[in-house]
Order: sequence, then C-alpha cells, then structure tokens
Amino acid sequence: MTAHTASAPAASTRGRTPRDGRPKRHFDLLPYALVSPLTIFILLLALLPAGFTIVESFFKVQPLYPPVRFNGLDNYRRLFSDPTIRDSMWNTLLYVLVGIALTTVLGVAMAVVLQRPFRGRAVVIAVMVLPWALPGVVEGVVWSGIFDSNSGFLNSLLTSVGVFDHYHVFLGEHRIQTVLLIELVQVWQLTPLSVLLVLASLQNIPGDLYEAATLDGSSPWSTFWRVTLPLARPGIAIAMVQALVQTLNVFDQPYILNGAAAAGASVTEQTYFVSFQNLDFGEGYALSLVITIATIVLGLIITKLVYRKVEF
Repeated sequence: MTAHTASAPAASTRGRTPRDGRPKRHFDLLPYALVSPLTIFILLLALLPAGFTIVESFFKVQPLYPPVRFNGLDNYRRLFSDPTIRDSMWNTLLYVLVGIALTTVLGVAMAVVLQRPFRGRAVVIAVMVLPWALPGVVEGVVWSGIFDSNSGFLNSLLTSVGVFDHYHVFLGEHRIQTVLLIELVQVWQLTPLSVLLVLASLQNIPGDLYEAATLDGSSPWSTFWRVTLPLARPGIAIAMVQALVQTLNVFDQPYILNGAAAAGASVTEQTYFVSFQNLDFGEGYALSLVITIATIVLGLIITKLVYRKVEF
C-alpha cells in the first residue's frame, strides 16, 4: 500500500515534467495577440495599395476618357516608347550611379575619421546630421539660391576668382551637368545617414584587431583594406541600399531646382506628370510599378554583392 501511494505522485510528476527535470514551457498567445492588430494594419497598409497598383496598371484609367477598361500591356508599351520617359530613365540611372558612389565613398571616409573619439566629436556629428534632417524641398530652395543664374552664390564666386567672365545658367541647359549638380544636392542630404550607418559598423570592430595588425607591421592603409573595410561591409551594404532607394525615387530636388525641364527630370517626376498633369493614371500606375520592381531587384543585387555576415 505504501509503495503504491509513493508511485502515484511520481507518475503524476513524470506526466507534467520533461525528463531533464525542467518544467514545460507553455505557449503564450498574449504577446502575439497584442502585436497582431498593428501587424495586420501595417501589412494591409502596404499590400493593399501595392495590389491595387499592380491591377490598375493593366487598365486604361483616364478620367477624361471613361470608362475604365482592360488594355493589357498597352500602358507598359507606351511607357517604353515615350522618348520623354526613356530620357528620364537615363537621367535616373545617372542619379543612382553618382549618388551611390559618392555617398558610399564619402560615408566610409567620414566614418573612419569619426571612428576614434576626439574633442568636439559629438558636435561634429550633430552638425553633420543637419542636411539629412532637412526636408528635400527646403534643400532645393536653399540650393536654388546657390545655383541661381542671376544672383547665385556659385556664379558670384566663380566670376570673382576669374573662372568665368560672366554669369552662367547651370541648370536646365546641359543634361549631364544638370543631373550632376542636382545629384550633388541629394548627396549632401544622404551622406550623413551613410556616415552613421558605416560608423555603427566600425564601432563594433574590436580594438584588439587593430592592435594585432599594428604589431604585425601593417600600415594604416593596409589595415584599412584588410581589417576596417571587410568588417564594415554590413553597414556599407545598408548605406548603399538606402542611397539606392533615395536616388531611384528622387523627386524633390529635381522638381524644385529644375521644374518640368526634361534635362534633369527623374522617373518619379514623370510618374507625377503622367498621373496628375496628363491624367493618365493607368500609365502612372505602370511606371510606379516599374520603379518598385527596379528598386527591389537592384537592392537585392547590392545586398548579394556587398553584404557579408560578420561575427566577432
């Protein structure tokens, strides 16, 4: 009787406790229940417009010429046969190449300078972040005064030092010059974020690696190429992707600085012109979908080529 009484609790205990003696962990639904409403809202906020854009891009949606009707790939055919949109695609490609290259190089260089603490470092970082904190429209207005052909600071500076003998029109006449100057404004805005992203990666590099490289006789340049740059690749990849997204969707700076002139028009500008000036929403949906696909594909390519997982 005694043996039977002792074995009953033991059997009951074995039913409730795993073999390692630890109590079973019950699945808690409360955290998921609390997060699920916001998660569902965010998903719907992202997926519904995307689905609507994909569907409407295959329809003729022109309020001045109703009704809405299915037209297959006609919107896409008209996009790629329109010389204005093709020119804006080449402009945007130049925006992307120049923007990614300059923001990456400047971001890495400035992050390396800010990697080691020095007096006034916090003030430098705070001042550096200001261009990134300003809206693109404000930056466009500020730089329009610099590029102004009548009383701009750049014309005054170049004529005073003897580079030019008269004032020049910098924007709107020469295509490559216009794109480069407009992208310079965007680089001024995007570089601080690239610096912060790369700097965050540099701060995770152990100082022991630099000490070991110094003891091995490595020069500062060799240490940069063999230690700093490889271990900062996660931050560099993120910085390049954010620069890609911003330059591929550039709108504020070209619109404020150059208006509707074709010399510096971007694809995002053309989306606005097609949709809200021409009132051809079907073609506008198609063009915005092309931009989205290009952003995703190019972002994946950059991530595949640049990003490497780093473990210390």
